[in-house]
Amino acid sequence: MTHQSPGTLYVVATPIGNLDDLTPRAARVLGEVDRIAAEDTRHSARLLAHLGINTPMLSLHDHNEAKRVDTLDRSLVAGESIALISDAGTPLISDPGFIVVRELRARGHRIVPVPGACALIAALSAAGLPTDRFTFEGFLPAKPSARRQALEASRAGSETRVYYESPHRIVHTLETLAEVLPERDVVLARELTKTFETFLSGVPARLLEILREDPNQSRGEFVVIVAGAPGVAHGFEEEQSIAADALLEALISEGVGIKQGAAIAARLLGGRKQAWYARLQAIKGEGS
Repeated sequence: MTHQSPGTLYVVATPIGNLDDLTPRAARVLGEVDRIAAEDTRHSARLLAHLGINTPMLSLHDHNEAKRVDTLDRSLVAGESIALISDAGTPLISDPGFIVVRELRARGHRIVPVPGACALIAALSAAGLPTDRFTFEGFLPAKPSARRQALEASRAGSETRVYYESPHRIVHTLETLAEVLPERDVVLARELTKTFETFLSGVPARLLEILREDPNQSRGEFVVIVAGAPGVAHGFEEEQSIAADALLEALISEGVGIKQGAAIAARLLGGRKQAWYARLQAIKGEGS
C-alpha cells in the first residue's frame, strides 16, 4: 500500500447501528490497509460491502486472539498495515483486541486509534445521570448469584455505574436491581443509533413494569446506567460530611482564613483543597 504508514495496527471504531456514524477517516483506513482483523468476518463483510471495500479479512475473536498475535506480528514486520475492528463500536471495549494490542505494542509496533462510536459513551451523553465520575463494568455475570454480588458491590460507590446487558437477561438484571438498589435512578438505553432507539428512566421496579407491559422494550442490546449512592457532598459520604462540617465550623469560629482552613482540611481529611475551599465559603456565607 502507498498512503498508510507501513507496519501499523489501526484500532478502528465501527458503527453501533447507524452506518452513517462511520467516520470518513475510518472508511479511508479500512479501504487502504492491507488486511482487516475482524471479530466476525461474515458480519463485517456486510459493512465492507456497503462501503464498496474489498480489503482481505481474517478472523480475530475471543477464542483465537492469542494465536493471532504471531500472525499479525509477521505481517507488521513485513511492512503491512492492519485494521482491527469488532462487530460494532470501539474494539477492546467489551470486545476482543486487548491481548493483540498489548502484545504488539510490547513488540514495538505502532498502534493508532481511529475513534468513533462507543455504546457506553453514547448512552452516558444522553442519559441525564452524572458523568463527572463513572465506572464501566462491561457485561454483568450470567449467573444470578454472581450478578447479585456484582450489583451489591456498587451499593456504596458515589460514581455512576455503566453495564452492558443482553435482551434475554435484562429482566433478570432489573429484578436484581429492584432487590439490591430499589431506590436508585436507572436509565436503560436500548438499540442506540438504530430505528427503535429508546431511553427509559426510573427506579428498577418501574422499569420492570414497562418491560412487562410492552415486551418489545426487551428487544435489542442494552446499556444499563445506574446512579451512584445518594448523600454525597463534594465527594464525601454523608456520615463523613457531618464530622467534616463540625471541623470546618470550628476552624471558622477560631478565625482561620478560608484558604488556610481548606489546606488544613485537605491535610487532615483528604480530598481536594478546592472542594474544601468551596465548603468553607458556603458555611461562612450561611453564618454571616
